[in-house]
Amino acid sequence: MKKIRRKIIIAGIAALLCAGLIGAFTGALLGMTRHLKNNEHFIEFATALPTKLLDINGELITEFASDEKREIITIAELPQHVIDALITREDNIFFKHAGFSLKAITRAVIGQLIRRQLGGGSTLTQQIAGTLYLDRTEISVIRKIKELWWAIQMERRYSKQEILELYFNKVYLGGGTYGINAASKYYFGHSAREMTPAEAAILVIQLSNPGHYNPFEYPNRAMDRQRYVLNEMTAAGLLTKEDADRSFEDFWLNFDYTRISSSAYYMREDKAPWFSEFARKELEKLMYGTMDVYTGGYTVHTTMNMKHQTAAQNIMNRYITWANNSYKQTASNVRKSNAAATYIPMTELLSLIFDIPQLKISEQRNEVIAMGAFKNDINPALDVLSLMFGMEELRVDVVNRTTALAGESRKKQKIEGTMIAIENATGYITAMVGGSEYGQDNQFIRAVQARIQPGSSFKPLYYTAAIDSKKFTPTSLIYDVPTIFNKEDGTLYIPQNNKGAWYGSVQLWYALTKSMNIPSLKILRDIGFDAAINQAAALLGLKQEELAERKFERVYPLGLGICSVRPVEMARAFAIFANQGKEVIPMAIRSVEDRNGKVILNPEKEIRLAQQEKGEAAQILSPQTAYVMTDLLTNTVVHPEGTLGYGSGWGKKLQYKNENGKNYIIPAAGKTGTTQNWSDAWAIGFTPYYTAAFWFGFDAKGESMGTALNGSSLPGPAWGDFMSIAHEGLPYKPFTKPATGIVEATVCSVSGGILSPACGANRTTKVFLEGTQPAGLCELHTNRERAEFLGAQRLFSEYFMTGLKEEKIKDKAGLTLDLSFLDGEAGEKYRNFTGKSGSTSTGFGTRNYSEESDSTQNDTDKRLPNSNKFFD
Repeated sequence: MKKIRRKIIIAGIAALLCAGLIGAFTGALLGMTRHLKNNEHFIEFATALPTKLLDINGELITEFASDEKREIITIAELPQHVIDALITREDNIFFKHAGFSLKAITRAVIGQLIRRQLGGGSTLTQQIAGTLYLDRTEISVIRKIKELWWAIQMERRYSKQEILELYFNKVYLGGGTYGINAASKYYFGHSAREMTPAEAAILVIQLSNPGHYNPFEYPNRAMDRQRYVLNEMTAAGLLTKEDADRSFEDFWLNFDYTRISSSAYYMREDKAPWFSEFARKELEKLMYGTMDVYTGGYTVHTTMNMKHQTAAQNIMNRYITWANNSYKQTASNVRKSNAAATYIPMTELLSLIFDIPQLKISEQRNEVIAMGAFKNDINPALDVLSLMFGMEELRVDVVNRTTALAGESRKKQKIEGTMIAIENATGYITAMVGGSEYGQDNQFIRAVQARIQPGSSFKPLYYTAAIDSKKFTPTSLIYDVPTIFNKEDGTLYIPQNNKGAWYGSVQLWYALTKSMNIPSLKILRDIGFDAAINQAAALLGLKQEELAERKFERVYPLGLGICSVRPVEMARAFAIFANQGKEVIPMAIRSVEDRNGKVILNPEKEIRLAQQEKGEAAQILSPQTAYVMTDLLTNTVVHPEGTLGYGSGWGKKLQYKNENGKNYIIPAAGKTGTTQNWSDAWAIGFTPYYTAAFWFGFDAKGESMGTALNGSSLPGPAWGDFMSIAHEGLPYKPFTKPATGIVEATVCSVSGGILSPACGANRTTKVFLEGTQPAGLCELHTNRERAEFLGAQRLFSEYFMTGLKEEKIKDKAGLTLDLSFLDGEAGEKYRNFTGKSGSTSTGFGTRNYSEESDSTQNDTDKRLPNSNKFFD
């Protein structure tokens, strides 16, 4: 009995304690409900402070203004399909629950226990309660309990329609926009009142992660989720399949990533708008859940170097302007050609005589001129009027469509450009320019968002696999001759070299320096498509599932850069060469501090820890292979025929003076690339310090800049100018050479063999993986000299085998000597001794002697003066 009584007492005490704790917790929560009424006016709970962006040296880049892009809209003004899309995507029992769902909470708990994503556990009411009263980045049971409590209180305080209206106006939807009306104008260029079902689906998928489903950056990803939401609405009977399909097709048919509205973001002072925009996007991904990038008063320490950025912006502006002027001049010359002046009047005459209106070019020209005047002069005025008088229909139906047409026209007529520079050892992005002037209609950060064909700048990525396989060395001989390649489907592929030139037998290093197509494709064929693709993907940082979408296919055009890459990926790949083969992860944000100076985010630390955990997997290439590739790519800078030589002044743009007044040149390496039809021009180069990638071309695919604007003439000089400024004040530094595993050898530059005296000036010094260096004497020149000797001998003997007789040299001319001293007895003794007849003269007379001689051997010796030189 005593034991039972003791247990009852203990249980009672425990119950009282639990009741007390629950009561205290409940009382605290009840006391906090006084904040509920405040939200009827959407009042902020904390003072809004701007977020500061600092460069690597602490210099202020910009501030993200605290004025949010928020436009209030009532629930009655929204189309029903907007509400249906939200309910379908986030909480399909919203109108049935009391603020929470036990089923959803249970599902979320089980998902956490088994570490699988089974779906969210929060209702719409819980989400808005967490946004208003809590920090949703906090992952804890306490936070979930508080969120549940607030949701119950909101359900008691507000109607379902009021909660929805609060949600639609409070929630963050990406791009610095709060609320569905501001988001609609940001993404679609019009009010939420005019949203289509497809547009509503795009917005509701932003709720889970706007950085992940942003349609401007990840259209395929957004398209899949959008289709899913529309299908769910159709299955729920909220939308017909015909309406869903039509809305979906119309959306993607007319969608344009350049049609995005301005916000407070554009009103700020910014020294580096392109870099700032990229940093803002990264912040949104890192800080998703707090939604206070614009109001939280954070200090963001970035990797950008203001000196580099300023130089990059000036250089890009200068070269983009020059490229467009050059392009327009070339186009103008074509229009003013004699052919146009001659044949246009003729076609006009034919159209009148034979009544063929299709030939009447003047009508087409007038139409083009009229459309140009409307787009450039009238449409801007209509835009202002629509804003002044609130004529939304005019803006949507006329202005926006005309703006879109003008944008398409600009894509075809304006050359754009982009660049990105990273520090090899750290991955710090020190400079970034996303295009020409940053503005409302030009926000596409081409350096990190554009997917572009790399052309010949892609070749080093699979040359690396060739060197690493040891099937090829820098001096391997490859024949640059017209070649037919057999494709896997049995058809033939017949590529051409640039300008149709062929060089015969060339060494690998020279083929890469001259960017020859045929030798490169032979290398691709011999190492295999899989090895080439895997090596390129590892250098670029691409996942296997991305390769098909990027056109990394088992076809020969891949070897000429017929695939899609981002400039930041190409910069990373080349930086790995300079970083001794170690992985380089480009980054823009080092750390983030809150308004009290506490570090709350440290992405750089996380990246470094992740690289350490990878261990050997972080070594993309061996240091030896990386060094051999670096040595190969230096030829494009210093060799007289190197494609990056002109742009870098053959290395002279990187020449400086040390403190003693002596000149030194920082070594550099890289590659240029020009795609088919001269559509894209690349230059990617690196030094022991930095790597920079430059691209110029049209946003519209298929347009040509003309033969004068290629990788060597346009991005090459821009790269050289930037690198010249970026390296000012830096000491001389060579590329890091591995202590073991490589061999440096001077070999014959024609055959690749060990030098012989016969090679003469044909010599080059190259770096080899240990064990792959040439082992044999140059046989080409040695055999050539021996062949010359043997050929001369054979020619001499064959000459007489044709039936010709050997012609002996006979001297029948008399020899006249003054032998008067032989007259008399002395002369008689001489003639009796020699037994030779002749004539002599007495006094000043002469004696003639005639003597035959066989000069064949002597003649042979004269013709081959060194006949025994190969046999000593």
